[in-house]
Amino acid sequence: MKMEFRNNKDFWAGMMFIGIGAVALVMAMNYRFGSTHRMGPGFFPVVLGIILILFGSYIVSMGLRSNEKIQGNWSLRALIVLPIVIILFGFLAGHAGFIPALVVLGFGSAAAGREFKFVEVLLLTALLTVLSVVLFIWGLSLPYPLFNI
Repeated sequence: MKMEFRNNKDFWAGMMFIGIGAVALVMAMNYRFGSTHRMGPGFFPVVLGIILILFGSYIVSMGLRSNEKIQGNWSLRALIVLPIVIILFGFLAGHAGFIPALVVLGFGSAAAGREFKFVEVLLLTALLTVLSVVLFIWGLSLPYPLFNI
């Protein structure tokens, strides 16, 4: 059985996890780790990086066993729109508020796809915005302003 890495989807997904985990570990090297009772600022990135590397290794090994090929085409619209929407979310969260940023994120990410149905996107964006406000603002008490007028 010939292994081909170029089009093996699980291989590349696992390599992405390994890469992100390795970057987290490298970035956390300058932070104090601490202990489980008194965690330092480097504890979470190190543990998360190790978990990502372990998951990535498992996914790579499964990809090498199954050798499943990548199917479909690249969406140029998604490659352009999604990074712009993520940058807009980060900018608007600080300048316009949490709710406008989430609305832009919802509509923008839906616009990156081929099947954009306004009513469905509106309902989903409203539901996700309400759930995000309840979870992050009220539940976790994160200090994001809802509207920054």
